[in-house]
Amino acid sequence: MRLSREAETAGYRLLSLEATGSTNDDALAAARGGDPGRLWIVSAEQRAGRGRHGRQWSSPSGNLYASLLLIDPCTAALAPQLGFVAGLSLHEAVEETTGVGHPRLALKWPNDLLLDGAKVSGLLLEGHRVGGSLAIVIGIGVNVAFAPQGTPYPATALRTLKPDLRREDVFAALSAAFARTLGAWQSAARLSPSDPFGPIRRLWLERAAGIGAEVSVRLPSGTRKGRFEGLDASGRLRLATAAGTELIDAGDLYFPHLQRDIDNPSPGTTRS
Repeated sequence: MRLSREAETAGYRLLSLEATGSTNDDALAAARGGDPGRLWIVSAEQRAGRGRHGRQWSSPSGNLYASLLLIDPCTAALAPQLGFVAGLSLHEAVEETTGVGHPRLALKWPNDLLLDGAKVSGLLLEGHRVGGSLAIVIGIGVNVAFAPQGTPYPATALRTLKPDLRREDVFAALSAAFARTLGAWQSAARLSPSDPFGPIRRLWLERAAGIGAEVSVRLPSGTRKGRFEGLDASGRLRLATAAGTELIDAGDLYFPHLQRDIDNPSPGTTRS
């Protein structure tokens, strides 16, 4: 496993492990131990990987499991935008290493990457106060060699596109893309403090899945249905409903062809 030269030049470091419980937990432990950040932690195997809402994340050997620790990369109010920074970086890395781009490769709000409509990667963004600092941990799992089975919606792996693809190749491209994208976002925040999300929002929407489609969004309060109109200025989903436009901070987004799986989940499935 190696960092790209671009990431090394930007001050990123790498801790490569053979096995661990969770790279996100390792990154948080590093923050609590005083690590200055820009630390990638990558493991060949995870024993306790997780996704959003504490869901179990399937972690077979051969896939990419990586977490990035950032210390005080932005204000707490802007931190949710880092999920979109990471999504764009991942899209760029996968396109570079497979040669496949949008629309076959698309970003699914808020935190997934789809290949031909099936999930190929998920992101988990966590923020913690450590001492007087804001520690951001971005966990990224990519199905390089294998896709989990029994998920409530389709999943696939990148080797369906490129049989000889290695997780090392994807990570090197990801570390370079993230260094570039984070640098551009932080520059925009300095130069255009009134709308730092503008350029990232535009690029994300150009690569998004389902814009203009009828969708379902599962929330703790119930399921909302409407037309996916895009993102507002802070990254919230704009959902056009019969009652007007709703702005949704977080939830699980499903497209029409997946509705059967939402309404009739298979017994014993584990979400990832």
